[in-house]
Amino acid sequence: MNDKIIVKGAREQNLKNIDVEIPRNQLVVLTGLSGSGKSSLAFETIYAEGQRRYVESLSAYARQFLGNMEKPDVDSIEGLSPAISIDQKTTNRNPRSTVGTVTEIYDYLRLLFARIGKPVCPVHGIEIQAQSVEQMVDRLYQYPERTRMQILAPMIVGKKGTHAKVFEQLKKDGYVRVRVDGEMLDLDEEINLNKNKKHTIEVIVDRIALKPDASARIADSLETALKLGSGKVLVDVIGEEELIFSEHFSCPYCDFSVGELEPRMFSFNSPFGACSECGGLGVQKKIDVDLLIPDPKLSIAQGAIRGWEKEENYSRKLLDTVCRHYSIDLDKPFEQLTDKEKNIILYGTNEPIHFQLQSESGIKQEKVDTYEGVINNLERRYMETSSSFMREWIEGFMSDLTCNKCHGKRLSEQALSVLIDGKNINDFTDLSIQEALEFIENLNLSEKDKVIANLILKEIKERLSFLVNVGLDYLTLNRSAGSLSGGEAQRIRLATQIGSRLSGVLYVLDEPSIGLHQRDNDRLIETLKSMRDLGNTLIVVEHDEDTMMACDYLIDIGPGAGIHGGQIVAQGTPEEVMQNENSITGQYLSGKKQIYLPKERRKGNGNFIEVKGAKENNLKNVNLSIPMGVMNVVTGVSGSGKSTLINDILYRSIASKLYRTKDKPGQHKELKGMEYIEKIIDIDQSPIGRTPRSNPATYTGVFDDIRDLFASTNEAKVRGYQKGRFSFNVKGGRCESCRGDGVLKIEMHFLPDVYVPCEVCHGKRYNRETLMVTYRGKNIADVLDMTVEDAYEFFEHHPKIARKLKTLCDVGLGYLKLGQPASTLSGGEAQRVKLASELHRRITDKTVYILDEPTTGLHIEDVKRLLKVLNRMVEEGATIIIIEHNLDVIKMADYIIDLGPEGGTRGGTIVAKGTPEEVANVEGSYTGKYLNKILTRDRKRQMN
Repeated sequence: MNDKIIVKGAREQNLKNIDVEIPRNQLVVLTGLSGSGKSSLAFETIYAEGQRRYVESLSAYARQFLGNMEKPDVDSIEGLSPAISIDQKTTNRNPRSTVGTVTEIYDYLRLLFARIGKPVCPVHGIEIQAQSVEQMVDRLYQYPERTRMQILAPMIVGKKGTHAKVFEQLKKDGYVRVRVDGEMLDLDEEINLNKNKKHTIEVIVDRIALKPDASARIADSLETALKLGSGKVLVDVIGEEELIFSEHFSCPYCDFSVGELEPRMFSFNSPFGACSECGGLGVQKKIDVDLLIPDPKLSIAQGAIRGWEKEENYSRKLLDTVCRHYSIDLDKPFEQLTDKEKNIILYGTNEPIHFQLQSESGIKQEKVDTYEGVINNLERRYMETSSSFMREWIEGFMSDLTCNKCHGKRLSEQALSVLIDGKNINDFTDLSIQEALEFIENLNLSEKDKVIANLILKEIKERLSFLVNVGLDYLTLNRSAGSLSGGEAQRIRLATQIGSRLSGVLYVLDEPSIGLHQRDNDRLIETLKSMRDLGNTLIVVEHDEDTMMACDYLIDIGPGAGIHGGQIVAQGTPEEVMQNENSITGQYLSGKKQIYLPKERRKGNGNFIEVKGAKENNLKNVNLSIPMGVMNVVTGVSGSGKSTLINDILYRSIASKLYRTKDKPGQHKELKGMEYIEKIIDIDQSPIGRTPRSNPATYTGVFDDIRDLFASTNEAKVRGYQKGRFSFNVKGGRCESCRGDGVLKIEMHFLPDVYVPCEVCHGKRYNRETLMVTYRGKNIADVLDMTVEDAYEFFEHHPKIARKLKTLCDVGLGYLKLGQPASTLSGGEAQRVKLASELHRRITDKTVYILDEPTTGLHIEDVKRLLKVLNRMVEEGATIIIIEHNLDVIKMADYIIDLGPEGGTRGGTIVAKGTPEEVANVEGSYTGKYLNKILTRDRKRQMN
């Protein structure tokens, strides 16, 4: 028990009452086909039980905050440690959450800047210091003995008026001389100032020659001057320079002040540090000109401005009058108008204009008024309207634009004025993690600051180093947590756990290699091994070949997926699994099975999609040319710019032109080849539905056909049942007790919410009358409970239904149940359901598909099946663009675009392009380096 986790009788999900022994304090990899039961064993059985036992050991008071976990369906688990799950479903979508805050590095940064930061006036560039009288005296005694100086108190600074009362009061107080606008004057004289001009008045408090015994007098004079000058004093060192001192934390020249430095001042989530304009978000929701005028090549008359297209529209009539008043050509393309003309149209003018308007009833109206402009008009209506329809319509023109005050930096001007070695806290978080680590290591600090910051810098260095080690050196600390991929978010959590340096813990990880280029895999594996060496047990659900070969113990679950899986096929060292004939994984690792290279690469149909001058994020003026009619793979190290180029620029640009979508494309000069595209489909890993009511049958549309079939049965016709009777989403055929959910939610106080089968329909979702209608002995509830594979056989004589079910089988989802809730599907499964729903639609040579890492969660055997489907789509004429790191997919591509060479600021260029063989020969390409090895290996295997 001390060196093993012993699981007996695990039956969670599709696990078939399995017994397994997992060695403790080792790196253990669970693998197998998608849906074979890996996650059921790792997360829903072992982790769930470890977490449940830990929570149960706490008091009832603590449990009410943490919640309890249900006991997994297992006889017993022995040898468990406290368990921590590091999965891919933990990305924080809060716009205030960043890489810095998630990793807690930002908390240490705030402390660092509060302790050793130096406030600098943003206008004058001088360090802001609060000085005591003693410090001022010490500064003056740096001059040679007998140095003559005079101490002045600034009474008036740059204010209009005669200031007669000021002079009168100073004379009463016994002062003799003043300096007015730089000129020395005697208070006994009559001083007449121009009341319309700004004046500066300084009273001379004392004149003195520097002597060793004059320090007390100087201190008294400085104190007097500080009182008169509201905390500021001028010292004119005659013949040399003029010094200005302040006893406040403010600039002595412009009064820019910084309060006491404390950590909360540097938090954009606190009112003490956040920008007052955007509240610390860095962006504001405003009218976006690019959304308002999607095609600037059109003229106003042609409808360039969305919502202002119709000539009979009242707002359009106003606009036409304004354009005639200023001689703005309504037939001129909007992009060719001058900046002044565009400004008048969008932001209006203060000049009165004579409007002559005709209402719909034909009544003419005349009025003289100013014109507020299209953007000001929309923003005013957005603020004033109570109509939700109007607000939604105006929101169609809005996007999150950079805050005008903080320029996206999130913090107040005071916080941004505090510097360490020339950088403020935002400058530091703008650096990539690798650059930030280099900056910290080369900080130029005084001895005093080194002592103060020593422990803080140590913590920051360690955390930055951990992030570098898990392959995230290209990220910046101010990167929004919501923009991270599942793999990036998981590796951030992994780095945070390394920093905690716990031992005796059971870590359960879900494919940590997702989104990671092969080059960075070695560093990730070393990180996992270092966690193991601290005395922890790591159970990793993984399909990556390198990780499997590097693990201490490999468990292969299968042999198939769904009901065909749930058994232990092989276990032992990677070498022992490779020798097991029953293990599909072992056969791929040993080379007995493989994905064969294509005999030739497709050339395409001769047309190209081109993006010119892409500059979004880290892209460096990239020109992209994608051949159509082939399988394209876009690859490169993590953070090199793949998603920005394909998803943010290419897809959004095409979708905005084809479908007039709201999403604003990334920055680029031009898109060519639109005439070759009729349809573009982005098949990503977002959920197919947020509720249990959405499932593979409803998403793919096959459920509509199945309901048509049931409605056409004799029993349904006799009863008068229409298609809607067989829907669990509407009244009529569904069970009203559970409203078609099949389960009832019971809220518990100290225990987790319990879902129990509906007592009326017993989880079948439908009422008794609906279930009486059967087809070939099965009712509608029985059909929803079938796996896709079984349903395909059941409906094989109905071509329309069978064709849709066949596509789900083709993408490796035959194990899913037709009615399986969408909320239980993984990202990879959701993506393949979307792919399957596209397969039964018509594919032409003008159809473009974009897939972002479709191999997520796929075993090598599943990847082989997926490639077969993708190749079939290309053969039908489709253009496929895949963002991928998996070498088995990359080697099968017709055309590769490799970005890099590094991630972040050191990426953003196209390093190599061409066939896999051409890219493999490019020296500067990391992808080419690994591709060369796999192509050489596969050629040898295929020859044998």
